[in-house]
Amino acid sequence: MLRGPARVWEMKEGKHMSNPESAPVSTRRERIAWYLYDFGNSAYASVVLLAVFSAYFKEGVVGGARGTFLWGLSVGIAMLVVALSSPILGTIADFFGSKKRFLLAFTVMSCVFTGLLFFAQKGSIVLAMVFFILAEIGYRSAQVFYDALLPEIARPEEIGRISGIGWAVGSAGGIAALIVILPLILLIKGTFMVRLTLVITAVFYLAFSLPLFLRVRERAQPQKLPAGQSVLTLGFRRLWQTFRAARRFKEFIKFFFAFLIYNDGVIMMLDFAAIIGAVLFGMNQQTLIIFFILVQATNVGGAYAFGRLADRTSSKSALFISLGLLVAAVIWLRFCTSLPMYFVIGALAGVGMAGAQAVSRSIVGAFSPAGQSAEFYGFFAMAGRTSSFIGPTVYGVIAVASATWYENKGQAVQAAEQSGQRMAILAIGAFLLVGGLLLLFVKEKKAREAARSPGV
Repeated sequence: MLRGPARVWEMKEGKHMSNPESAPVSTRRERIAWYLYDFGNSAYASVVLLAVFSAYFKEGVVGGARGTFLWGLSVGIAMLVVALSSPILGTIADFFGSKKRFLLAFTVMSCVFTGLLFFAQKGSIVLAMVFFILAEIGYRSAQVFYDALLPEIARPEEIGRISGIGWAVGSAGGIAALIVILPLILLIKGTFMVRLTLVITAVFYLAFSLPLFLRVRERAQPQKLPAGQSVLTLGFRRLWQTFRAARRFKEFIKFFFAFLIYNDGVIMMLDFAAIIGAVLFGMNQQTLIIFFILVQATNVGGAYAFGRLADRTSSKSALFISLGLLVAAVIWLRFCTSLPMYFVIGALAGVGMAGAQAVSRSIVGAFSPAGQSAEFYGFFAMAGRTSSFIGPTVYGVIAVASATWYENKGQAVQAAEQSGQRMAILAIGAFLLVGGLLLLFVKEKKAREAARSPGV
């Protein structure tokens, strides 16, 4: 998978070499190193968030509907921390030219606590929640500074394609990680191997992150701290200046709020896909892993195709189509009673989710003024993590409250839990639809012009 996107990139770049104004702003080695970070950190998303730890936490550590609620709460707490800290850290990273240093610190944090999840066993709920929350904070915070490097390695007219290739390569990394751990779980039964896969994931994530730190050059020039200011006061001051200048970036603000809503639906699908599969269709650990290999495989095609579509038409059009696919998947899922159909729905959702996430990332890069990419990706992270706090919490509350209501109406415990999940699925569709409607008001051309205009 990696060679395919890389080769396409080389051919595209070859067309530009004769035109100095279109010459690449980064080397081939730098771009491949940037792609490989996505390859590595997707192992965390695939194993911890999707196929293994989320289901293990619900049933193996907690058990029952309470596990769904505590999982949503844990995700929500981590997202809230990242939402509050990312804009400030982004302004600091831009000023000091230190995106790579922040990226390294949060990557190490995520890898360490992912490995420590090995010690999460049945009944150790607090330990499992604390280690997961810290691993999640590291993973999500690292993404802010990884994404902020995108405008430094890609020209504006190719940012959608480069983002799409990165997402496609990342999805291939998720597949690779699942292929590594699936035989181990099949051959060695019991929770020990399930927990050991978390250590393997941490090593995988760290190993494929290293090329970025060794090969990618940060182009932002560090500035000196003004006399009488601390790093923290500087961050708040620069953030306040951006807020004051917000009238220049009205379209970005519109996109910010649209993303905040529709991303809730995307995150809910990601965070609860394993739980939905286990509760509604009785999927075991091995079946879940196979399911997510399929989802990640369609992610590869979806990310690359929508990245190309965004550059050839418009990012907004590509985003609308991807959200439409997700709404169709949610409606189908609400009435689905067959495991094979759940696999088909997963494949459809995989295409849509990859498209929505890759295009959203490229939109922020295109809407960001020069020298403020980390700051704007910090705002992007704030929107994403706020929605990641709201969405999982809403889903968990609806699922548990509905299950309790159905149980009080006379349904058996298992049937009531299934009914609760189906009610919560409706919330996913609601967030996607409302976010898509808000996106109608975003004027993409005007936003790109504002990003290119001089000084605040």
